[in-house]
Amino acid sequence: MRYLEIEDRHGQVVAPQGASDGDSESITIPEKSGYDWCISLLIVLLSIVYLRLFYNYTLINGDEGIVLQGAQRVLQGEVPYRDFFSFFTPGSYYWLALFFKVFGSSILVGRAVLVVEGGLFSVLTYLLARRVCSRWSALLAAYFVTLTCVPCRFIVLHNWDSTLWACLALYCGVRFLERPRPGWALATGSFAALTCLFEQSKGAGLVLGLSAGLLILACKARGRVRWNWQRMAALLAGFSGPFLFTLIYFGLKHSLPQLLADCFWPLHHYSAINKAPLGFLVLDPAERDTIYAGTPLSLLLTLLITGPWYVVPVLPFLAGFGLTHWSTKSWRGIPAPGRGSYYVLTSSTLVGLLVSTLATGRPDFTHLAYLSPLFFLMLAWIAEGRDIPYSLLHAVKPLLVFFLFFSFTTFGLALLWQPLNARQTLETRRGTLKTNGSDHVLDYVQAHVSAGETMLVYPYLPLYYYLTATHSPGRYEYMMPGFHSPQQFQELLSELAADHTRVVLFEPSFREKIIAGFPSATPAVLAARDPVEGYITTHYRACTSLPSQDFWRFAFMIRKDLPCPGSRSDSPGRR
Repeated sequence: MRYLEIEDRHGQVVAPQGASDGDSESITIPEKSGYDWCISLLIVLLSIVYLRLFYNYTLINGDEGIVLQGAQRVLQGEVPYRDFFSFFTPGSYYWLALFFKVFGSSILVGRAVLVVEGGLFSVLTYLLARRVCSRWSALLAAYFVTLTCVPCRFIVLHNWDSTLWACLALYCGVRFLERPRPGWALATGSFAALTCLFEQSKGAGLVLGLSAGLLILACKARGRVRWNWQRMAALLAGFSGPFLFTLIYFGLKHSLPQLLADCFWPLHHYSAINKAPLGFLVLDPAERDTIYAGTPLSLLLTLLITGPWYVVPVLPFLAGFGLTHWSTKSWRGIPAPGRGSYYVLTSSTLVGLLVSTLATGRPDFTHLAYLSPLFFLMLAWIAEGRDIPYSLLHAVKPLLVFFLFFSFTTFGLALLWQPLNARQTLETRRGTLKTNGSDHVLDYVQAHVSAGETMLVYPYLPLYYYLTATHSPGRYEYMMPGFHSPQQFQELLSELAADHTRVVLFEPSFREKIIAGFPSATPAVLAARDPVEGYITTHYRACTSLPSQDFWRFAFMIRKDLPCPGSRSDSPGRR
């Protein structure tokens, strides 16, 4: 027997009498509700208003420069892989370059895109959770997303772009279950392909999860997902279309072999050092000691405030239990219309994303946080509780929900504290930013290096290229021990020597600090000979030492045959 859902006047889903788990059709379609449309619009607007507070705040995060500088090179007519090296799939470069073309090249344009994406994360989480949860439980998950998701890592990066397409792919997949029409199949395949083209590992996990979920439902859900040639053709067309367009484009640009080689490059090089334990936090040892120092009461309060550090890594594993529960019902022949089909597909997708994160060797908190708009569906399900068949959860649910609300709220406010108290203004050639401390590197470089001039930032912090409107002497924006091959170090060395680059920003203590972010870096990797560093110390001399955000300290170096800035014989921009 199949039942329709009933809601009380507060929006709480109330299953009719006689309905049992897996046998209920009590699934909400929020798109059919005027209240849910109004709530969704309000979520987007409030999320954008809140994220606007982070819009022009920076910590000078080196990762942010990768996509920004790559998009700038695309805007100037260069082609990824052919003209500059990247092991990312190409989506984010062209996505951001499109906005640069329309609104101008500025870091604030990229940040504005991120603000809008953050608003979409929140509303998509709400719409997905609302299908099996009351409005309050779905709103709680959306609230957590707004407060902690993007603010946790507010930087322009391919991870956020790919997460947006992954959210849209799952949303369209769920809509396809509700209304199995070719249009939803086409959209599901297209967004899954875009996820792959913006980040290959995340895309692979998404495709794995969606495919497994649909396969389970097609085989054992008693006809809930009926495939015909139209729906299958639409799904395959949606998935293959973006790939076909990409292959044709790069083929016409004579860079298809480089595209394929660079996108598979991480399997052979990047993964050698980029490994971390589950839930690993990128913290300096001194910072870690400071956070967990103090009295037992202060330590307890710290643990409450930093609760998301420990909750987020657990969520995808809970999804695995959900997938097992609902799949078992399906395989036993219990029909899974409505709620059951929803749980199978969403849980399978979350598990697929977890598998890809584990396979890349980087299931640290930061990389899991990039997926939190989807993983936070678990928080809505827990807060709702009625589809989780464990009496213990129902007994402790009020206390658990209070803990989650308190912990995520205080964590979010701690993230907000920094931008609200940022008093230092950074004037850059790509927009005005604010931060907690001055950045002597930006001030000095913009005073003594002309816009458009070649400059080497070594070994890492490509954001300086973008903010100072300079560029590297060749194909590489950065070079890191263990990441890049000896051949690539030699290639950069040849480019540097052939260009006769005037200025080098060199961070001599980089290898000592790399262990904070890459715990798998072995002493052998850190002690390996660096031919580029040897060339820099031989052919360049340090003019001054420049601190950057209390973490990096760069030496501003000039070719030995040229005077340091400030000397009488010096002239700006001289090569």
